[in-house]
Amino acid sequence: MASVLRRMYDGNGAFDFVGRRRTWYVIALVCLLIALASFLIRGFNFGIEFSGGNSFVIPAKNGVTLSEASKVVADAGAEVVSAQEIRGTEHSFLVRTAGLSEDASTRVKFAVADTTGIPAGEISDNRVSPSWGSQITNKALLGLVVFLVLVTAYLAFRYEWKMAVGAMAALLHDLLITAGVYSIVGFEVTPSTVIGLLTILGFSLYDTVVVFDKVSENTKGILGGSRYTYSEAANLAINQTLMRSINTSLIALLPVAGLLFIGAGLLGAGTLKDLGLVLFVGMAAGAYSSIFLATPVVSGLKEREPRYAALRSRVLAKRTSDAGRRGAAVAAPARVGGGTAVLDEAAGEDGVAGSRGARPAGRPQPRKRAGGNPGRPSGSKRRR
Repeated sequence: MASVLRRMYDGNGAFDFVGRRRTWYVIALVCLLIALASFLIRGFNFGIEFSGGNSFVIPAKNGVTLSEASKVVADAGAEVVSAQEIRGTEHSFLVRTAGLSEDASTRVKFAVADTTGIPAGEISDNRVSPSWGSQITNKALLGLVVFLVLVTAYLAFRYEWKMAVGAMAALLHDLLITAGVYSIVGFEVTPSTVIGLLTILGFSLYDTVVVFDKVSENTKGILGGSRYTYSEAANLAINQTLMRSINTSLIALLPVAGLLFIGAGLLGAGTLKDLGLVLFVGMAAGAYSSIFLATPVVSGLKEREPRYAALRSRVLAKRTSDAGRRGAAVAAPARVGGGTAVLDEAAGEDGVAGSRGARPAGRPQPRKRAGGNPGRPSGSKRRR
């Protein structure tokens, strides 16, 4: 674990995110298929703001519980769609029903008051028409489409269209995964859900742009050399920004987790759970997609270009040639006179021996004359 954390903080490209992109694609595809299956089987629990209907706010008095409040409204002749507890300045219950006429809504209100003993003036009712709900739905979809178009145009202008495609793939992944979790859990879709979706799209885009900026920096002028392929330079960029992405995501998820698990779970603030869930799931999915999907998609598209394919062939050919020269330099002995000298194992990348004892092949070794020092003529006198 310590070595893994050290490599993560070093950011030296130790993790092969781009090289294993097929694995990440399979994981994302499985998650998306589960989400699509939930769309078809379970569907969505749209709130009255989208589907229309009535809502009744009943104070938590006279020992009335959430289940009792829901049952009282149903016994009064209304079709209960959802019921949740509201904890704020006043403890109350929010019961949503299918669409009712004004007279029917009034009858339900007084029937609840008679059954629970709560004054009718303290029970509030609200009616949302289906036409208003359809307008809200259309405006939400229009806002989402405009957001995606503007983001695509910006990324294509700031970087290139392939990076815009990678960012859009990551954003659509985040949207579908978040919507799939919403469908599986069955939480009510409200305007807060739409606001949360737009928020997570901005967060995911920010994280993706940070990685793309580093990719552009690493790949600048890469075609003029033969050291790295585009995928290797992009993978290095992910590693260099990995801890920044993780730290940013964790810091953002902590308050959202408090909102979801403490506010909605422990304290029972039911109105917060829709916003808390969409933010928590969307931010987690955005952190995943910015690392495992966006840049690998861009790398796959770039490697299909002829110039980057040629760069990849050139880099691999150079590495094969260098490896062959190094192997030949280590394996072949260097002749020295009548014997051999072994090359230093610490020879550099070009195969140059690092040992002082190794002599170039062909140079004669000094002969040792009898009765004297090596290399000194016989009979010479030593100076005093």
